[in-house]
Amino acid sequence: MISWRSIIRFLSYIMFFIALVMMVPLAIAWRCGEGEALQAFVMTIGAMLVTSIACLSVTHSEDEMQIGTKESMLIVSLTWVVMASFGALPLYLTSSLPSYSMCFFEIMSGFTTAGASVLTDVDALDLSVAFWRSLTNWLGGMGVVVLFVAVLPFFGVRGNALVGAEAVGPSKSKLTPTIRGTALALWMIYIGLSALQVILLMLGGLPLFDAMTLMFGTIGAAGFTAHNNSLVYYNSPYVDWICAIFMFLSGINFSLYFHALRGRFSKIKANGELRLYCLIMMVASLLVAVQLMVSGVYTAFPDSLRESVFHVVSMMTTTGFVSADFNAWPMFSQMLLLAVCFVGACSGSAGGGMKVVRIGVMLRLARNSMLKRVHPNMVGSLQMGGEHLDDKAALSIAGYVGCYFATLFLGAIVIALTGQDFLTCLMSVFLCLGNLGTGMGGLGVYFAFDIFPDWSLWVFSFLMLVGRLEFYTVYTLFARDFWMR
Repeated sequence: MISWRSIIRFLSYIMFFIALVMMVPLAIAWRCGEGEALQAFVMTIGAMLVTSIACLSVTHSEDEMQIGTKESMLIVSLTWVVMASFGALPLYLTSSLPSYSMCFFEIMSGFTTAGASVLTDVDALDLSVAFWRSLTNWLGGMGVVVLFVAVLPFFGVRGNALVGAEAVGPSKSKLTPTIRGTALALWMIYIGLSALQVILLMLGGLPLFDAMTLMFGTIGAAGFTAHNNSLVYYNSPYVDWICAIFMFLSGINFSLYFHALRGRFSKIKANGELRLYCLIMMVASLLVAVQLMVSGVYTAFPDSLRESVFHVVSMMTTTGFVSADFNAWPMFSQMLLLAVCFVGACSGSAGGGMKVVRIGVMLRLARNSMLKRVHPNMVGSLQMGGEHLDDKAALSIAGYVGCYFATLFLGAIVIALTGQDFLTCLMSVFLCLGNLGTGMGGLGVYFAFDIFPDWSLWVFSFLMLVGRLEFYTVYTLFARDFWMR
């Protein structure tokens, strides 16, 4: 039987934690004299604290929380919904957007690191609201539940299922003897990279506020910025290169940084996914750079290389930052950008997409199938970077791919009820499902979802959620067997 008492208690702790985090934009609102925003944050924090305390008082028990597989799936799925529900209130109470549906969409996009937006004028936001909007990118990048397991020691015994339900990618191996230690190690690495980028951006002349908000979108592989026009606003090659480097780093499996710090370089060298990730990135960047030069889009090769590397990294990690209007580039370059964002980043990273490891495994499955047609008695093994993958892992990856395309086309069919054209319906669903956000395929790099009616924004929000949690965690909740004893 599902332990609802444990689920409600955990969600109560989550609400309490998010209320504490929201104290930061509250302080910014107070410091900047933003009265309406200050009141909005106070009301939101108060609502979360009251709800949290009320739920804790109802579910108080001396017994240890029972968090099994079913509870973990419900907790993780509901955590993102609860965070978005309360997180949207500051935008709604400050009238930053016309409706609560838009506010919920915006914050769900932030937490899921989708980067999609209904805002057409980000600069019009209060600084505190803009900071909170960007902060959701950073919190969602590594995963709030993973952070929560790290900071609450009493979840260390039964936290494996929670981390496994939220962490993205097929590989979720422990780095330390306890799952709490693993979660803490991942978040320390995440914070370290974040601090380093902020320092480097400030050395490039950016104020602390801009450096922080830009870091949130970069390290979280999400793409929100505190200004209009993404990185075009800064018009700085230095900022472009710093962001490109850290987008690349955020797209790598964070467990590899742990191994690097421990001197286990053999594990990094043997990682086939990392090699494929780097290879795709380099080949695509060079091809785009060469075509931009040949077609005359840029006359200087350094400019061509910078723009190609920046956008290939941005698209492949599904961050969605832009420093130029790549929809004006030759079609070959646009198609390459579309291809790499479909591939996505590495498993266990902050990036989205299909994940490099899945693409690699599917290619190997296809190769083995072709070879077996030539050699029917061949006994082939499925390997990725020298690591053998069993049938269970291969079946899980194949199932994921099936869920991805089924959700993509069914979502596009539903969104077609809005009356938009075929390309808009298909690409907008793809942007949400792949956690990309920026417009592609003729939509425009600054594409905003404000063209859609409110009811469709709830559909997009659901797509962002299932895309971020990689289908199984959410879709399992709709299975009849899940609710049976």
